[in-house]
Amino acid sequence: MPTVLDAKQIQTILPHRHPFLMVDRVLEMDDVGHVVAEKFVSANEPCFTGHFPGEPIFPGVLQLEALAQTAGILVNRVYGAPGEVAYYLGLDGVRFRRLVRPGDILRLEANLIKRRGSMVKMKGVATVDGAVSCEAEMLLGK
Repeated sequence: MPTVLDAKQIQTILPHRHPFLMVDRVLEMDDVGHVVAEKFVSANEPCFTGHFPGEPIFPGVLQLEALAQTAGILVNRVYGAPGEVAYYLGLDGVRFRRLVRPGDILRLEANLIKRRGSMVKMKGVATVDGAVSCEAEMLLGK
C-alpha cells in the first residue's frame, strides 16, 4: 500500500517530535473523516526500559496517544490548521484487547463520528496483524 504521508510530511502537520511522535506514516486519508496510519514499535522505544524489564509491553496510554495523533493529522489536514494541536477533551469506551510488543506494526485507524465547532468526536481503533489492541471514542478540540 502506498504511503500518503511520510514522517517528514507528518512533522509539517503535527508539532510532536521524537520520542513522542507516535505516527510513522499515513497510508490512507480522505477529505471526509477517515485516516489510516502506522507506528512501527521499535525495541528502542524509551518506554521499554521500565515497561517492563524482561517483558517489554507498549503502554496502552501510548496507543491512545498514537490514535489521537492519527486523528489530529486528519483534523489538521481536513480543516486546514497544520501545526495546531488538537487536545484530548475526553475518552469513552476505551478497551485494551491485545498486548503490543517490540517489532509489532501498530495500524491506527480514526473515523470522524461528528464535528461541532472546534471539537470532533472520532472512533479510533489500533490493530496488530488484524487483531484489535486498543479502541476508543475520542473527543478532540482546541
